[in-house]
Amino acid sequence: MSMSMTETARANNAASPHEDGWWEALRRRDPAYDGAFFVAVRTTGVYCRPSCKSRPARRENVSFFPTAGAAERAGYRACKRCRPDRLGAPDPQVEAVKRACEKIASAEEAPSLADLAASAGLSPFHFHRVFKKIAGVTPKAYSAQMRARRAAENLGKAETVTEAIYDAGFNSSSRFYETATARLGMTPTAVRRGGESATIRFAVGESSLGAVLVAATEKGVAAIMLGDDPEALMRALQDRFPRADLIGGDAAFERWVAAVVGLVEAPGQRLDLPLDIRGTAFQQRVWQALRAIPPGRTASYAEIAEAIGRPKAVRAVALACAANPLAVAIPCHRVVRTDGDISGYRWGVDRKRKLLDREAA
Repeated sequence: MSMSMTETARANNAASPHEDGWWEALRRRDPAYDGAFFVAVRTTGVYCRPSCKSRPARRENVSFFPTAGAAERAGYRACKRCRPDRLGAPDPQVEAVKRACEKIASAEEAPSLADLAASAGLSPFHFHRVFKKIAGVTPKAYSAQMRARRAAENLGKAETVTEAIYDAGFNSSSRFYETATARLGMTPTAVRRGGESATIRFAVGESSLGAVLVAATEKGVAAIMLGDDPEALMRALQDRFPRADLIGGDAAFERWVAAVVGLVEAPGQRLDLPLDIRGTAFQQRVWQALRAIPPGRTASYAEIAEAIGRPKAVRAVALACAANPLAVAIPCHRVVRTDGDISGYRWGVDRKRKLLDREAA
């Protein structure tokens, strides 16, 4: 004899040891749990993703299922708002943003918002919101990043800086120069020369977590790199600035290296050195939020996205963490998955775990 929808739901709930955790994830509408379980509402007969924005139901009316198929076999139908039955299939909005990014990247001149929206079949206002939610930046900011990247690539090939700027799609050189140093890490002329005329001091120290390379410009520490092979770290620095004047640090700079090594050994302390932090506007906001996490505490990627006012940009936050050039000083090791599990780390998951253990102690 077949069970009713209520009886099936009760049996499913009784078999699930994760119900309390799932309920908390549902209350947060945590997108990290999409696909981990599905939530069904007995009073409506509908099942959803945990991140669905529909009005929350009472706890006594909610049932959990491990798969969409299990919810449908129990008699529930898929929510038309969050489309849980399409989980794993290409998201139409994500695909639209991908096409827009490709169009921006390949266009000689920045496409207008109206053109991008029309290609996606959306209104300009709606498209702007969707793009910002998924990409983490506005279409205009993304276009500016692409132009700056093309300019950086052209600087090594064009005969003049001006030629590289206009070939990249900038309408005037003044607009490019306004943010060029922050975006490129040095003046456009220095980039064109492969870092020529830029002076970068560096030295490698040893810590209990392996080699620590510290590099600095005249503004402050610009790179802190961790690894097993000091020569590999130096090659990475040379590859980034093939024509820069890389000089070994003097006694004063060695004290900087000692301070950084001390930070690695005791990551809960403060690094009292000037930092030369450069990145996109979005990366800067993420890194600022990371520095606000107290030692001994952790935050999820979703919480960081919420803290910077971009709750849907969880993936973009993860990418910004991976691009962090200043290990430990910008504590991306304090960011974990929503379930508390330690995820990837640019300098190795084992190092991340040890840094967290040291702060907890």
